Formats: sequence, C-alpha cells, structure tokens
Amino acid sequence: MAITIKSIGLAMIGGALLLAQDSSLSAGRVREHTRFLSSDLLEGRGVGQRGGDLATEYIATQFALAGAKPAGDGGTFFQKVPLVGLDPQPASQFSATANGKNVDFRWADDFVGANLTQQPDERFEGGVVFVGHGITAPEYHWDDYRGVDVTGKIVLMFTNEPPSDDAKFFDGRALTYYGRWTYKYEEGVRHGARAVMLIHTTPTAGYNWDVVRSSWGRETPYVKLEPGGKALSLAGWMTKDAAQHLVRLAGKNVDDLLAAAEKPGFHAVDLGIQMRGTVVQKVREISSRNVAAMVPGSDPKLNGEVVVYSAHWDHLGIGTPVNGDAIYNGAVDNATGCAILIELARAWAALPHKPKRSALFLSVTAEEGGLKGSEYYAAHPLIAKEKTAIDLNYDAVYPFGRAKDVVLTGAERTAYWPLAQQIAARLNLAIAPDAQPEQGHYFRSDHFSFAHVGIPAFSIGHATEFAGKPAGYGQQMWQEYNSKHYHQPSDEFQEDWDFTALQQAAQFGFLLGQEIANR
Repeated sequence: MAITIKSIGLAMIGGALLLAQDSSLSAGRVREHTRFLSSDLLEGRGVGQRGGDLATEYIATQFALAGAKPAGDGGTFFQKVPLVGLDPQPASQFSATANGKNVDFRWADDFVGANLTQQPDERFEGGVVFVGHGITAPEYHWDDYRGVDVTGKIVLMFTNEPPSDDAKFFDGRALTYYGRWTYKYEEGVRHGARAVMLIHTTPTAGYNWDVVRSSWGRETPYVKLEPGGKALSLAGWMTKDAAQHLVRLAGKNVDDLLAAAEKPGFHAVDLGIQMRGTVVQKVREISSRNVAAMVPGSDPKLNGEVVVYSAHWDHLGIGTPVNGDAIYNGAVDNATGCAILIELARAWAALPHKPKRSALFLSVTAEEGGLKGSEYYAAHPLIAKEKTAIDLNYDAVYPFGRAKDVVLTGAERTAYWPLAQQIAARLNLAIAPDAQPEQGHYFRSDHFSFAHVGIPAFSIGHATEFAGKPAGYGQQMWQEYNSKHYHQPSDEFQEDWDFTALQQAAQFGFLLGQEIANR
C-alpha cells in the first residue's frame, strides 16, 4: 500500500501549508528493506564483521538506485570511520587497601570496564575520592568536584543525578545529560582523573547489573583516539555489593554516601583508600563506515545547506547463543530505521521540483557501541554544522499497525517544535510524551551527537497508540519487545508485521524536512 502525498514541498504561504507535487511512500518497500537487512544472511550487521559490510553495500546500492548522489569520501557513498575495538578480558582485576586491610574484586561478578587509552594492558594505581554523582553544573549551582584535586586519582561516583520534582532543577523527573554514564567519564577526564568507577544500583542506573555485565563483556567499538588525546585508564562499573566492600575499608556505607550525594552542598570525600589494578583487553583496529547520499537542492544559493536524515545500520552481530540462535538480527533495532531512510531517499529524489536546500541521507555505524558513528560524523561532518539545518533521526520504529500518535524525542528542544506540531495535526497524529523521561532516551540515539555540537536534532520514533487496538496497546507491545526481544536474537522479522506506522513516520519526516529545506 502506498500513501500519496500532494505537496511534498510544504511551502508556507500566508501561514498555510500548501501541497504541491505527487510522490509516494510505500509501506511495502519499507517492509522488504527491513526483511533483507534483518535476514540471517547479514549476520546481525556487526561492526567490523562481514554482515556489517554487506549491510552498508546494500544501503549504498539502494541510495544509488533511488537516484541519490554519493556524498562520502572521494566521490563514494562511504565516510570512513576509524574505530578501535576494545574487548575486555576476564584477567582484568583490581584490589583496594586501607587501614591495613585489603579487598580483591572479581571481573564480571564485582566490576567491568575498559581501558580507554586503547592499549592492550594498562596498570593503574591511585587514591580513591568519592565525588557523589560526578557532576559540574553551574546553571544548577552544583559542583561535585568543588574544592578537591583528583588529578591522577580514581574517582568513585553514582550514576544518574540528584533527584527532584522541581522541573527547574536538573529537569525534575527527566534525566539530563549530567545523569548519563558517558558524561561521568567525560567529566572525569576533564578533571584529570586516572580512572572513573561508577557504583551500579538498579534505581540509579535504570537497569540491572546483567545489562551492564553483558554490555561491557563484549567487544565495543570506540572512535580511534587522536595522538596526544587524554583518556581514562579504567572506565568502570562495580556492583553495589562490591562498592560496599570497598567503602567499608574507609568506615563508610554505600547508602549513606548516596544520601549525602543527593543533598545540596555535597562535598567530595577522600576515602583514604589506595586502589590498584590491571585492565587486560584485546585491541583491534576496525575500518568501519557511515553511508552518505545526497539529493541536491534547487536553489543555487541554498543548496550548499542540508537537512539530514539519519539512522544507524549496525546491530550486535554474532554473539552468545540464546536458545541455539547466535545471530542478533536487529529487525526493529534498527533495520526499520534504515528501511525508512532508503524510502525517504527514493521519494525525495523522485520529486520533480526539489526543495531549495539539499537532503543528506546518513546511515551511521556503531550506534550500539555508544553513538560512535554519529559522534565521528559530528566531529568530521561532510557538510559543515553551520550549514546543517536539522537532523531527523529514525531508530527502532514499531511495525504494529496504523499509528494514532508519534513520539518525537527532543523536538521540543528545537525551534522547529511548532512546525512539528502543525504537521502532526495535519496528518491526524497526536504527539505522545516520553513515557519514561527518567531513562534519558534523548541521549541514547544518534540525533544526540548532532545536538551535542549545536545542530537542531531529534528522533521521529514509535507510536504508543494504534488504530483498532485497545488503549495502551502500544505501551504493552513496547514492554513485551523491551523485555523479550531488545538486543536479543529474537528481534527478528515477522511475517505478520504491519508496516503502516513506519510509512506514517516516513511521511511525517518527509513533510517536515521539506518545509525546513524551503525555509
């Protein structure tokens, strides 16, 4: 089935959105791209694996067939992304000493982590300083590092941020970037720390220790460190029980430390503990790539500026078998987003009258490893950031029927929020709020890499309500997917999936992107 859109140019005349040329966005084509990209043949689209290379070749070929032009390095469809794969090994260990007592900690059971200097083996040693949540936020009059020098030391902290119901204080219930573990490591480097150890609790992290252990127990790609670049000898996590054994050496208690860390006026505490350890890891250079295609704009003065559409092509590749299946296909996450991207490129290229600005279609690598492909693009853009009007990102859109609403993660943070609301209303789509703002979804998808460098960006996401389904159906399906299939081999293509919602998500982004391209 295809939706015919009159006006895909969305010019704004006299305050009214006008419709112009015919184009079509097909749920059937999105379905078949999703089917192929999540097939066993592509082996889970692992970064640095054969299946990932096949996926990028397929996406580039589809962009070419759509009529889009190469926008990558040297006239190709590819932007090379130099990555380093870090695979921590069970031989990693550390111990702590204070007041004549010593405690040893076991890999995976007590702690996990990686050496971000990207060396195979790294020994570290230093005093331990507890820095609360590890946050320096002058706009909230909060500085966990106030009055303490942690140069060369190991800083111990909790994830998340001080809790509050006040929307003006760390955004209340919603998680800010200060609460993300990535920020904690970055801030530790800025303060000169040798290592950062995060204390895991399920309430502060939002997920259990098994998620941490599995995520950090496999190879993870990182952008190759620049010569002379600073990095942590250990970016680590430890369980609450292990942390309890650690801080008891200083006569402290984990719960008391957490309570102190959440009160205004918190001061960092030198625990008087010496920690030493070795991080053992396999290191390999990975030559990966983003896939980039362009449809040039029609205005000679403005076609050097772009609207970006993005989606990550990678998933987890071949991993630990579950019920005999070792291929982590990633059908929803994120073959769906890539399929939408290909269909958008086809429809945009088919327009007889192109918008004024150009459209860049960008399928990025290594999102599952922490937004690494989009991070690299943001630091090395193919089109300068000051010439990038917006990034509209697609990541894991649910094929469960006709959508009655859409989640726009981060749209309210941009100047395009009123326009997004207008187009949603025109398409009879409600805009659903983020049901879990405390999980920080805004910081966990590729649009954030663009926003982090000042480019307006948000994700056009899944529906929460579906036509002909009972109230709460979308949330029920999300919970089932999240608990049973997210990052599991069972995230596989299903013949009974209805891709209408993906067609609608593509239509929304198509209209919004063209309006922005013509402004």
